[in-house]
Amino acid sequence: MEAAASLSEPIRVLIADDHRLFAEALEAILAGDDRIQVVGHAGDGKEAVKLATELGPDVVLMDISMPVMDGIEAAAAIKSERGDACILMLTGSNSRADVDRARQAGAAGYVTKDRIAAELIDAIIEIAKPSRGS
Repeated sequence: MEAAASLSEPIRVLIADDHRLFAEALEAILAGDDRIQVVGHAGDGKEAVKLATELGPDVVLMDISMPVMDGIEAAAAIKSERGDACILMLTGSNSRADVDRARQAGAAGYVTKDRIAAELIDAIIEIAKPSRGS
């Protein structure tokens, strides 16, 4: 964790979740850590792909279940556009099938929504390390 703490630039995060209040809660959690900067919000998978391409975030927090395009489809599309993208899947489900599908789509990690407060920041920092040369 020492290397992550010494990053000179904050980790740029895009939040993709169709529940506005949940997305705002995520941002509030992340705002308490100066190593992380939220650069955008997407309300569906298609918008997540568009913003991930335009904004080039270090990490995309992606809800699995979203309208227009689900998070797994969106993750695969983002990885197709930006092979170096780090995607952290967020879900209320602990389904093995969802975890497997998320990994196949290129997700670097997976956090269930009941564990977000305890694990989210560490998970973001951990998956951002390889792409930042840490």
